Amino acid sequence: MKVMQKVTISGLTIALLLTGCNSGSSNPTTDANGKVTLNFLTQSSALAPADPNDKLINKRLEEKTGIHINWKNYTTDQFIEKRNLAVASGDLPDGIFDAGYTDYDLLKLAKDGVIIPVDDLINNYMPNFQKVLKAAPEYKKMLTAPDGHMYSFPWIEELGTGKEAIQSVDDFPWINQAWLKKLGLKMPTTTEELKQVLIAFKTQDPNGNGEADEIPLSFIDKPGGEDLTFLYGSFGLGDNWDHTVVTNDGKVVFTASDNGYKDAINYIHSLYQEGLIDVESSQQDWNTYLAKGKDKRYGLYFTWDKANITGPNDDYQLMNPLAGPSGKTNVTRTNGLGFDRGKMVITSTNQQVEATAKWIDQLYEPLQSIQDNWGTYGDTKEQNIFKFDEKKGMLKHLSLEGSAPVEVRQKTNIAGPLAILDEYYGKYTTKPDDAASRLKLMKKVMVPHMQAEHIYPKVFFSIEELDRLSTIETDLFAYVQRKRTEWYQNGKVNEEWPTYLQELDRLGLQEWLQIKQSGYDRNQQ
Repeated sequence: MKVMQKVTISGLTIALLLTGCNSGSSNPTTDANGKVTLNFLTQSSALAPADPNDKLINKRLEEKTGIHINWKNYTTDQFIEKRNLAVASGDLPDGIFDAGYTDYDLLKLAKDGVIIPVDDLINNYMPNFQKVLKAAPEYKKMLTAPDGHMYSFPWIEELGTGKEAIQSVDDFPWINQAWLKKLGLKMPTTTEELKQVLIAFKTQDPNGNGEADEIPLSFIDKPGGEDLTFLYGSFGLGDNWDHTVVTNDGKVVFTASDNGYKDAINYIHSLYQEGLIDVESSQQDWNTYLAKGKDKRYGLYFTWDKANITGPNDDYQLMNPLAGPSGKTNVTRTNGLGFDRGKMVITSTNQQVEATAKWIDQLYEPLQSIQDNWGTYGDTKEQNIFKFDEKKGMLKHLSLEGSAPVEVRQKTNIAGPLAILDEYYGKYTTKPDDAASRLKLMKKVMVPHMQAEHIYPKVFFSIEELDRLSTIETDLFAYVQRKRTEWYQNGKVNEEWPTYLQELDRLGLQEWLQIKQSGYDRNQQ
C-alpha cells in the first residue's frame, strides 16, 4: 500500500501545474449571516451516516462555531484511493479530515506545496491545542518534521502510560476457562504445560457434544492483534508487528533475526505436528475467525478484546505469560502509542485558513475531544456513549449492554484530530468499561513480566530515510512472513536458518538497522 501511495503522489507536481492547484471546489462561501462554508474530504465506517452532518456531534459543532462543512465522505475501504485521486487531479478540498496520511505522504505533500505548514496557525488561532502541547510537550516534538515545521494535526489518546499504556501489548491470549474447569486442568504456566492443555482440548471432548469439533488454538497469520506472537516472548526477546525492539542499553534489534525467534517457530511447529492449531489459520480472515469464535470453538485464541470475538462472558480469561524452556518469562512490548500524526491537513488552496484553524481547535477542547473519539450523549436516534453530568461538567461512560464497542462508537463518533490526555480521566470523563478492564488486566498480568524498559519511539524520519525504510521493508517483511508460515508447517527452520540470515542481509537488514538506530539516537537527544 505504501508503494502505491508513493507512485500516486509522485505525480502531484505535474497534476497541480496542469490544474493550477484550483478546480474551484475549495472556494469558500460566506452567507449573509457571516457563516463560513468549508469543503472537507473524509472517511467513515459503512455503519455511520453517509452524510457526516447527520451526526449529532457535527450538528453541535456547526452551532458552536458558525462554520458549515460540506463533506465529501467515502467509506473506509474506498477512502485511500479516492483521497489520492482527488489530490493527484488537483481537485483539492479545503482540508482532509481523518486523513490517514503516513509520514512519507505528509513530507511529499508539503514538498509539492499541496498542504501548508500549520505552526503559525497553532500559535495564533488554536488555544485549545496549545494547552495540549504545553501539558504534553513530547507531542510537539513528534509533530515536528525534520525541516522544523508542523504539517498536520494529530489524534492523541492516552490510556495509561509507560508499561501500563493500553497499547503495550496487542495480541492478548484468551484461554477457555470453562474447558479447563471441565477437564480438571490448571491454567498453564509454561510452554510445555500449554501444549499438554491443548492436547487435552483436542482429545477429551471439553465441549461435551461427543464430536471432535474443538479447535485447540487459532490465530490469524499476519501482524496484528490476532497473531500468536505473544507466545514468542517465552523464548527470548519475542516479536511484535514491526519486528522492532529496543534493548535496555538502547540498541535497536530486529526480532526476526534473533535466535529466540527461531526457537519460538520450532515450538509452534511442534503444535502443528500434534494437530493442535486451526488448519485455517494461515489463510483465514477476520470474519472466518470471528464466526468460529462466536460458536466458542476455541481453546486458545488471540485478540485485543475478547468481547469482540467470544462476547463478554466468563468462559474465556486472559492467559498468564508462560515460562519457556529456559525458565524465563517475557512479555514483549509493542511500539504502539495512542498517536497518529496525519489525522488532518489543510490544503494550499484553502482561502479561509484562519476559520479552518479555529474550527479544528474546537476539536481539541477536552469535552469535545472525548466525544469526537468515542461518541456523544443526548442522541435520540443512536445508542448513547455518555451521560453528561452537568453539575460536574463530566462525561460518564454508559454501559454498552453487550454491544460491540467498536460498532457502537463508529455510528456516532467523528474521529479525526483530537487529544485525550491521561489527566482527563476523573476530571472530564470516566474510562470506557472495556478500556478500564483491559488496563487492570495489563497491570496485573502483563506488566510484571515486561523486561524491556523502552519502546521504539514515533521518530519523524526524513523523506530520504522513509523512502529507504519503505523500500527495504516491502521485501524484507514479506520474506520474513513467508518463511515463518512455511516453517510453522514444514519444521525446517533450523536447517534453513543460516541461509535465511544471509537473505535478510541481502534484502537490506543492516541498512535498515542503521537508519532505525540513527533515528532512535536522534530522538533521545
